[in-house]
Amino acid sequence: MLHTLMKSPFEINIDLVISMLRTSDDFLALQDGVLIGLKDNIFLKNIVMSSAKLYIIKEDVYARGIHKNISSKFILISYIHFVSLTLKHQKQMAW
Repeated sequence: MLHTLMKSPFEINIDLVISMLRTSDDFLALQDGVLIGLKDNIFLKNIVMSSAKLYIIKEDVYARGIHKNISSKFILISYIHFVSLTLKHQKQMAW
């Protein structure tokens, strides 16, 4: 399953999101969801400990001026790669 986080992790129940992540899942942060990738944020430890592969949209990171503060645990990708993830996963959950 592809989980996409578009809202700030402070606006949703991020613990619920993290609890639903499985080994075969991909997690993608975009729009304001990219805040979850910030180093030293309160959610980072738990999301990194999940078994899902972690992606983050680089255009959204750069648009917010936070590219120097993103954890190396996230793979920066473009919107083109986002399309590839949607093709890979028939099931998707938007948060």
